[in-house]
Amino acid sequence: MKNPSPNKLLLAAIATVIGISLPSAANATNAVTQWNDVALQAIRATLPNQNVVSRSVAILNTCIFDAWAAYDAKALGTQLGAALRRPSTEFIVANKQKAVSFAAYICLNDLFPTEIAHFNALMGTLGYDPNESTTDKTLPSGIGNAAAMAVLNFRHIDGSNQLGDLHPGAYSDYTGYKPVNPTDSIIDPNHWQPLVVQGVTQEFSGPFWGKVVPYALKSGSQFTSSIKPPVDYNTQPELYKLQAQQVLEYSANLTEEKKVIAEYWADGPHSELPPGHWVLNSLFVSSRDDHTLDQDAKMFFAVTNAVFDAGIAAWDAKRAFDYVRPITAIHIVFGGKQVKSWQGTIDGANWKPYQAANRVTPPFAEHVSGHSAFSAAGAETLKLFTKNDYYGNTETIKAGSSLVEPGKVPASDITLYWSTFSDAADDAALSRRYGGIHFVNGDIEGRKLGRLVGQQAWFKTLSYFNDPSMGGNHYEPDKKVLTIEDIVVNGQHFSATLTNTGNFQFTLTSSAPFNYAQAAATAKYDTSKGIVTIPTLLSAGKLYRVTLHAVTDTIFSLDTATLL
Repeated sequence: MKNPSPNKLLLAAIATVIGISLPSAANATNAVTQWNDVALQAIRATLPNQNVVSRSVAILNTCIFDAWAAYDAKALGTQLGAALRRPSTEFIVANKQKAVSFAAYICLNDLFPTEIAHFNALMGTLGYDPNESTTDKTLPSGIGNAAAMAVLNFRHIDGSNQLGDLHPGAYSDYTGYKPVNPTDSIIDPNHWQPLVVQGVTQEFSGPFWGKVVPYALKSGSQFTSSIKPPVDYNTQPELYKLQAQQVLEYSANLTEEKKVIAEYWADGPHSELPPGHWVLNSLFVSSRDDHTLDQDAKMFFAVTNAVFDAGIAAWDAKRAFDYVRPITAIHIVFGGKQVKSWQGTIDGANWKPYQAANRVTPPFAEHVSGHSAFSAAGAETLKLFTKNDYYGNTETIKAGSSLVEPGKVPASDITLYWSTFSDAADDAALSRRYGGIHFVNGDIEGRKLGRLVGQQAWFKTLSYFNDPSMGGNHYEPDKKVLTIEDIVVNGQHFSATLTNTGNFQFTLTSSAPFNYAQAAATAKYDTSKGIVTIPTLLSAGKLYRVTLHAVTDTIFSLDTATLL
């Protein structure tokens, strides 16, 4: 987060004086934004954990995208490919609006059954009969219903335990996780310790979440081995103490602005949690850029699925490292010693994070930061989708609105400003340091992880967009041309164009180097044979394995193209 520069503050003031209003996330102008808005309301009402939120909004926007894809010439549904495609004469807004509404309605009823009255109300406002349960695939309502059911059927068995069939209780742990440390003593200073918060003992939230089937990742553990491990108490005692000292220094030097940042990003401005916060950010972009339904069907699908995968990857790491939270580490290292903090000068054994009394610290392990991963993935995707890092959003925090120091903080209204998506993501990440929730390494590694996930998810998303204008791997049926844009050979990135000569056998048409910043290395290159293999290539709704042979540094010849 960066405060507005004087010039930006002046521009904001001028805009207010002359009556120009900034875009608001509340301006839900099409069916996609309306259903995302009502989903956020359901989240605020039911208070699921952050991973259930990320999964829910990803499923919602996948159902929406798959229904919308039936009325687009190129897009492919995630479950049914092009099977629902309607004639181009039916590609009208009214049909799209109805199809995505029925898909969203079926989806949200499944995810939030206690909130059906609100979903019925929105259907009524839109002029639709929620009891229209047809699966006639020639009708928009039937397409919406069919698309949603296909996605839900897939997700009901994705390892999230939504139905409570893996262990009694929806979303309950089925892996038998037990904390190393009890609430009242420390057996191993490297491991997470549950706290007793307002008389209730914490339970690790979602220790199994790394096992959930991801959207684009090979598995939740794909990047875990590449994450820098946290500091070890036994072998790195000085670094262990240093990271705890860093948290204390943040705590002792909290300005009102930093306190506001810590609280603002904690659960989102209205308790929609970090994944829901990036839905809010997407709503802002939609309003700011005056999006069409088509643009929003794509953008919300891309953002929410990237954030979903970021949560899976982060929680796989949290379970793998099972690392201690700052509150426990500070009590271990500085108990019995006087320390400075936002509470004043106190015994280190009494130190608390800058969090509301009913939170204190999250009920799961520290390494890596979920906020950092969620936010980096969300920002990366919005940057890729808009082809620009510019964000330009503000949020005014009212005087005395703090939950930690109610009536005192902030002393006067404070306006937060984010120039770029990256600024917002970095602010969300830093907020956890300010709040005493994460160590520096947990934040930094979370950001790295989120960016990697965001990039990999984007390539997957491009395959579903199947739109040459947006880049990525895509197949143009009218030209029978397949373009691959994520071949990595010896650190260089190449694109290759293949022509379908019949029955999806390809011949190489052209190839050339290209510059994809931080492109994901999804292809495998055998240096001894000079062969690059793209293992999961989506073409016209079907998966193929394509093998290319490097003739020179910039030219490939086709070896095989095999239907998977």
